[in-house]
Amino acid sequence: MAKYLAQIIVMGVQVVGRAFARTLRQEFAVSRAAADARGGTGHCSAAASNLSGLSLQEAQQILNVSKLSPEEIQKNYEHLFKMNDKYVGGSFYLQSKVVRAKERLEEEQKIQAEEDREKEQVPRM
Repeated sequence: MAKYLAQIIVMGVQVVGRAFARTLRQEFAVSRAAADARGGTGHCSAAASNLSGLSLQEAQQILNVSKLSPEEIQKNYEHLFKMNDKYVGGSFYLQSKVVRAKERLEEEQKIQAEEDREKEQVPRM
């Protein structure tokens, strides 16, 4: 009786272990696919996303911009910031999201400018 109970426990642990390993592999695959879908953004961009709490795509959606044009970002930021002012019936939460989105896009602009400078400084043969 004890032998069968031990076998049942061992088989149960094996099943759970295999399921856990399969789930981990799937999670890694999904994570890799998400990174590829982001367009191959670099390590600095990922760090900026972690610091601001917003991805680049999310920040672009909040400010309704498709490219990183400073003028368009500033124009949309000012409009959305004024519209969400709590003194005109707006939401402080939404206003803070607008500010964070602008900060995230500005950080991405800095990262791209640094990458462009590094590419220009590489000596060409």
